[in-house]
Amino acid sequence: MRWLINLAMNGAVLLIADKIVSGFEISGFFSAMLAALVLALVNTLIRPVLIVLTLPVTLFTLGFFILVINAAAFTMASWFVPGFSVYSFWGAFWGAIITSFGSWIINGFINREI
Repeated sequence: MRWLINLAMNGAVLLIADKIVSGFEISGFFSAMLAALVLALVNTLIRPVLIVLTLPVTLFTLGFFILVINAAAFTMASWFVPGFSVYSFWGAFWGAIITSFGSWIINGFINREI
C-alpha cells in the first residue's frame, strides 16, 4: 500500500514539475503515474550502471556530473512513456532536479506518517 501512495505522490510531483519547467511535458495523471513507475525502474536498474561507468568524470567534477546522469535517466524514462516528452537537455536537467527534490520532501512526510 505504501508503494502505491509513493507512486501516486511521485506522479503528482511530476505534474507539478511539468507546470514549473517548460522543457518537458506530461499529458495527464495516467502518464505521470506511468512516468513515475518507469523513472523508478530506470533509477533502480540503469542509473547505478551509468554512475559506475562515469566514475572518473564524476570524481573530476566533484560529483556534479551526477546531475547530468539524473537528466539522462529522466530522458530515458520519457522514451518509454507515451504522453511524457522531454524537449531539451535543460528541461530534463531541471525536471530531474525538481522531481527529485519534491519526491524527497513528500516521501519523507509519507514515510514518517505511515
